[in-house]
Amino acid sequence: MSNSLPKSLQKVSLFLERLPGIGEKSANRLAFYLLRMPEADLKNFAEHVSELKSRTKRCSICMNLTEEEVCGICSDSSRDRTQITVVEDVLDLLSLETGNIYHGLYHVLHGRIDPLNHIGPENIFIDQLFARLDPSKNIDTEISEIILATNPDMEGEATAMYIRSKLDELKTHKKYSFTLSRLGYGMPMGGNLEYADYMTLRKALENRRGF
Repeated sequence: MSNSLPKSLQKVSLFLERLPGIGEKSANRLAFYLLRMPEADLKNFAEHVSELKSRTKRCSICMNLTEEEVCGICSDSSRDRTQITVVEDVLDLLSLETGNIYHGLYHVLHGRIDPLNHIGPENIFIDQLFARLDPSKNIDTEISEIILATNPDMEGEATAMYIRSKLDELKTHKKYSFTLSRLGYGMPMGGNLEYADYMTLRKALENRRGF
């Protein structure tokens, strides 16, 4: 970066360059764009950024991101409360919400089992999913289907297999009546929900299979 730029502009550009998918030239363009913004808009943007960590928390039920105790999806009485779709990340949830193709609830793992990077079941929110399925804690609504929507790659498959094995164990000890399914492979192997188009996601949901 040229030393002829003001230090404050250099610092902003260097920070933006740390963001995923942003190179040096893109970072410089974004920094200059911010500089040209009206001061009121820039201050408003800075306030939102400064509050991002302090105001955002995980939903106490599904682990989705929210500013309340319970997220908008879990508190929506119109959702099908008999279905839970398990996703790796909030971005995957947002992809499924696009196009109004799914009307059930979610559970967000915030990761997937990845031994090579030392991420095990205890490092993601799998136990919280099992707790939600306890019949004694679901007096009003009985879960009828769990849809495993982890990504169709090695780590996503490993996560789905682990959840399936644990749910099979639980079924032998308690009277669970839900079915377990996996997204149909309208999703390509190695693909990510975040980048899937609407029709691919719709077909994946429609073609889900027992797991």
